[in-house]
Amino acid sequence: MRIVYVNGHFVPEDEAKISVFDRGFLFADAIYEVTSVADGKMIDFEAHMARLKRSMRELDFEISFDNYELRSLHQEIIDQNDLAEGVIYLQVTRGAADRDFNFSEMTGSASVVLFSQVKKLVENPSAKIGASVQLVEDKRWLRADIKTVQLLYSSLVKTRAIKAGFDDVWMHRDGLITEGSSSNVYIVNDQSEIITHQLNDTVLHGITRRAVLAVAESLQMKVIERAFSIEELLSAKEAFATSASGFVNPVVNVENHAIGGGAPGPVSTALRNEYMRTSMKMV
Repeated sequence: MRIVYVNGHFVPEDEAKISVFDRGFLFADAIYEVTSVADGKMIDFEAHMARLKRSMRELDFEISFDNYELRSLHQEIIDQNDLAEGVIYLQVTRGAADRDFNFSEMTGSASVVLFSQVKKLVENPSAKIGASVQLVEDKRWLRADIKTVQLLYSSLVKTRAIKAGFDDVWMHRDGLITEGSSSNVYIVNDQSEIITHQLNDTVLHGITRRAVLAVAESLQMKVIERAFSIEELLSAKEAFATSASGFVNPVVNVENHAIGGGAPGPVSTALRNEYMRTSMKMV
């Protein structure tokens, strides 16, 4: 039985309650962050909270808490759940009010929820064998840079992909790859250059993405930030994805087409190893 945090109270998960009038429930009017925990310590916490506040500003939320308060809540979740390795999920909604599209007259405070999940992050089996992905059209709303809880489309297409025998999906618009269901995505071309979608409204500004690109720079790898095509993906030497809970995960199969001989390549392997080394050192 996990201990979770709901609006000022730490309670057993089966006692956690939130209003049926909460706008996160009624309108998906909420944002979230997922912070990885390794050896009981948080990874990239400050960067995640900076993005949280950016998302709140983009959605006209009032920001009524600071990073010290949020860090204390995260640490309490770690301590009360003896979380050694996994993630902490944080969700902030606009709050509860009578159902109305117009929220300009709202006076209540935001709702805040945190809970933990135990996950294998360091010894992730997928990192050793690589993942398979299915390609689907990107039909999400055009502000994917805001980390909202509007995840129905990503959930739907990932579930369908798993039922079809794949591990995940990579999405595309107009023949150009955008991102995975919950990850930023990359290819490595014949010149050993790393290519990943530039930051704009159509992709999430990944915290792990930023950290991994810094690792690539430290390893003197060339990075090109631009959209790449489906054809470039299928002819790539390597492909991989990054996320807070996956770190760097190689992709070895796209639509039953082998990438890089069907095994994790040297670039993604080096990036994962160095990212883990530097991240574990920093926590």
